[in-house]
Amino acid sequence: MKIGILAVQGAFVEQEAVLKQLHVPWKEIRCLKDLDDHFDGLILPGGESTVQGKLLKELDLFQPLLEMIQHDIPVLATCAGMILLSEKINGQPSAHFKTIPMDVKRNAYGRQLGSFHTTAEYKDLGNVPMTFIRAPYVIKADSRVTILSSVNHHITAVQYRNQTALSFHPELDKDLRIHQDFLGRCS
Repeated sequence: MKIGILAVQGAFVEQEAVLKQLHVPWKEIRCLKDLDDHFDGLILPGGESTVQGKLLKELDLFQPLLEMIQHDIPVLATCAGMILLSEKINGQPSAHFKTIPMDVKRNAYGRQLGSFHTTAEYKDLGNVPMTFIRAPYVIKADSRVTILSSVNHHITAVQYRNQTALSFHPELDKDLRIHQDFLGRCS
């Protein structure tokens, strides 16, 4: 098994560190030729979703990655990754991949000073630590979307088809269960 990690901007190094702990090889995706190597799952890391979306198009990665997602490659998307997958971004005229029928609010908890850490229930995993940094949350999700977690009455994790999207950063906490769950879908 090998995991592709979008590495054009954001917290991809932290994702690599988790995969290293789990003894799972990865490949950084920085340009079109990086898609020539086979990988079994895709991680869309946190970062700045507007910058990531722009770079995906400039580097000609957008359409091939969209097709992989539409063909059900397992995806783990954190923070900015959640925004990239969302069908709608509250208050914005356009979105990016639009592969999860939901509406997200960017920077929903405020700026950097609004960042926080908590522990909350996550479907089938029990309580997990959650670190939110300038995090989005889901305003509304289609009935086909499974809600995995909510914090303070806001949806913070969802599953749709083979895509898991999180508002928070599991790669910043020691608990590896969310990544293990993702990897279980990649084999």
